[in-house]
Amino acid sequence: QEQFVESGGGLVQPGGSLTLSCSASRSLWNFVYMGWYRQSPGKERELVAGISSADKTNYDDSVKGRFTISRDNIKNTLYLQMNSLKPEDTAAYYCNHLLSVYGGPLGSWGQGTQVTVSS
Repeated sequence: QEQFVESGGGLVQPGGSLTLSCSASRSLWNFVYMGWYRQSPGKERELVAGISSADKTNYDDSVKGRFTISRDNIKNTLYLQMNSLKPEDTAAYYCNHLLSVYGGPLGSWGQGTQVTVSS
């Protein structure tokens, strides 16, 4: 199974921005659908955003208008631009390839990258 590596997390104040990256060992052309999930303590992992190879996107209602998912198939990297961050966005963020832009993770989970939104 493909192993993805997430990076770019950190501590940010409310209203701030972060960009997460997800790298793969193979070309992203191998993965039609990819996405970002997040998980906070005591909660289930939830889909944040999904994207197809044709750049069709899907976002959870809680992040619409604030987060942007994108992919660079040449650099083998998936991105999540996060703006106007809120404390409730605090979580570990993971990427994976999906069954569709609406979810259905197919690969194994990586280490994730921690995002903490706090003043």
